[in-house]
Amino acid sequence: MKALKRLPLNVRLNDRPDHELVGVIRMPELTVSPMRAIVKRIIGALLALLATVLIVYLDRDGYRDANGDGLSLLDSLYYATVSLSTTGYGDIAPATASARLVNVIVITPLRVLFLIVLVGTTLEVLTERSRQAFKIQKWRTKVRDHTVVVGFGTKGRSAVNALLGDEEVQANRVVVVDTDQQALDAASALGLVTVHGSATRADVLRVAGVQHARAVVVAPNRDDTAVLVTLTARELAPKAHIVASVREAENVHLLKQSGANQVVVSSETAGRLLGMATSTPLVVDMVEDLLTPESGLAIAERAIEPSEEGGSPRHLPDTVLGVVRDGVLYRVDAPQADALEPGDRLLYVKKVTQVDHIER
Repeated sequence: MKALKRLPLNVRLNDRPDHELVGVIRMPELTVSPMRAIVKRIIGALLALLATVLIVYLDRDGYRDANGDGLSLLDSLYYATVSLSTTGYGDIAPATASARLVNVIVITPLRVLFLIVLVGTTLEVLTERSRQAFKIQKWRTKVRDHTVVVGFGTKGRSAVNALLGDEEVQANRVVVVDTDQQALDAASALGLVTVHGSATRADVLRVAGVQHARAVVVAPNRDDTAVLVTLTARELAPKAHIVASVREAENVHLLKQSGANQVVVSSETAGRLLGMATSTPLVVDMVEDLLTPESGLAIAERAIEPSEEGGSPRHLPDTVLGVVRDGVLYRVDAPQADALEPGDRLLYVKKVTQVDHIER
């Protein structure tokens, strides 16, 4: 949030260097428990200590002890300990083996704990911004054919759940754009890349990589915002497949004129299901089952097999709903779908899990 406020309004967001986009773009992070992080730091410190002891002991002839009796393994361990802990030696130094052993066993863990709590936490805060900047730079240079979701409200979350239900779509291939930080935090928890900003601004969409996106899902809370976002996205991504959601059916033509390939009227769709539920509730259950990709039945698309060419989709073991040919959808009862041709794709009902019946 603070990084976003520091950006000058007269400079395009997409022209800013990657390190200044930290806070605007947020890359997904793997969640690690605090105890596990501390244990990893302790193991790293012990490995560094053991490596130093080995180096000192192998080169022990090059060291001189104040006692003049040469360096033993315990002396090497002591020297490595006071060196790595930045304690130093000279004016006050343990002279007996027991004192040095206590220094190694008792004092050193306390010093390591102090360094972990004080220095380790400070370094983590300082390096987090650099790590994020590096990840952002790497992501922006490689991101292609991803999906941009504008708005992470109820509609946007449902769209993301449907996307992630597809085995071919990975979470880091979905970018969420929103102005609500809580919504972005929820998206980041799912492993999604997030961009903080208004999608009505072209530079924000450029930061989200919309110019290289395969698809754009426009799901804001307002229809006028959806129109403006669609116009901007279509200008930046002429070849992307844009799907938009509107609340009122009278705005569908505006979205299509703005460049949307498909428009979903959320209020009318919900209204139809409500009306159907009063007379045919089991039909609504079936529709909801088809729209839920996690279990039961789901609508899917696949390429036809070579053995299926020339045959009728009605004779296939799958329940075929339609045939996609050259980007055009033909229902299964259409004359064009009587015989399958090379390159056709099928829309069919896929069985996700074994379902004997649907209970109300």
